[in-house]
Amino acid sequence: MSALVGLLGAPGATGALLTGGEAVGRVAPVVGGVLGLGGVAVAALPDRVRMRRELRRRWRTWALATPVFLGSLFFGEAGAAVLAAALGLIAVNEFARMTPGGATERTTGAAAGAERHVLAVAAVVLPLLAWLRPQWLDLRVVAVLLIAAALPALLSGDHRSGTARTSRALFGLLWIPVALTGLVLLGGTAVAVGVAVALGDVGAWCGGTALGRRGALARPLSPLSPNKTWAGVLGSAVATAGALLAVGAFSPLLWVAVLAGCVLGDLLESMVKREAGVKDAGSWLPGFGGLLDRIDSLLVALLLAMVVTL
Repeated sequence: MSALVGLLGAPGATGALLTGGEAVGRVAPVVGGVLGLGGVAVAALPDRVRMRRELRRRWRTWALATPVFLGSLFFGEAGAAVLAAALGLIAVNEFARMTPGGATERTTGAAAGAERHVLAVAAVVLPLLAWLRPQWLDLRVVAVLLIAAALPALLSGDHRSGTARTSRALFGLLWIPVALTGLVLLGGTAVAVGVAVALGDVGAWCGGTALGRRGALARPLSPLSPNKTWAGVLGSAVATAGALLAVGAFSPLLWVAVLAGCVLGDLLESMVKREAGVKDAGSWLPGFGGLLDRIDSLLVALLLAMVVTL
C-alpha cells in the first residue's frame, strides 16, 4: 500500500462506514439541540459580559455554516467533494496571503502566485480523485505533489529561497487539500468528526473560562497562543468525548485524533499567523476572522482521523 493511500485510506475503505445521509440523520437532532440551547444562552447574556457581542456573532455564523456543512455531506461523496473543493479554494487563498513567496525579499509577487495556483489546483483535484478515482491515490500522486510544490521555484531558477518556497508549498498541500480530502474518504465519520471538533472548540473556551484563571490548569500550552491553557484542553476533551458518544461514533482512537486536532490545529495556525504578522487569516467570517480561523482544528482532526480510522 502506497504512502498516500496509507495516509488517506485504502480505496473503498469508506464502504464499511455510514453514508453521509445516514450520519447526518443521526447527528442532526444533537446539532439542532446544541444550536438551540446555544442560541438561548447567548441571547440571555447580560450586557456586562465582555464577549456578549462576539459570542452572538459566532453563534450566527455557526447557525448559517452548520446547514451548509451537514447539507453538503448529506449528499455523500459527491457533496463532500464539492464542499472540500470549495473550502480548499478559500483556505489556500488565505494561506497564500499569509505566506511570503520565499525566505528573502528577492522573491517576486509573481513567484508567490505560482505556489498559490499549485495549491488551488490540488484543492480541487484531490477531492475529485477521492470521489471518482480513489484507486489513483497512490505513490504517483505523492510524486506529483512533490514535483508540483517544487516546480515554480525550479522553473524560476530560485536558488536563494527555492527550498523554503517548496517546503511551504508542501506544508500547504498537506495541511489543506490533503486534509480536506478526508471529507470524502471518511464517509459518515467525517460528519461525526466535524461535529465533535465544533463542540470541542466550544468546550475549550468554556474550560478555559471556568478553570483557566489560576493554578496548574491555567498554564499556557505554548507561547504561540498564550490564551490556550490546559484548562481548555480539559474542556475540549470532555466536549469531544461527549459529542462522539452522542452521535454514536465514539472510539478511543477517534477521540484522541479529534482532541489532538482541536489542540494542535489551533496552535499550528497560530504559528503560521505569527510568522506572517497577522491576527486573523481573514476578516469576512463574522466572529472568527477567516475560514482558516474556523477550520484549523478540523484540518488536523481529519488528517489524524484518516490515520486511525481508514
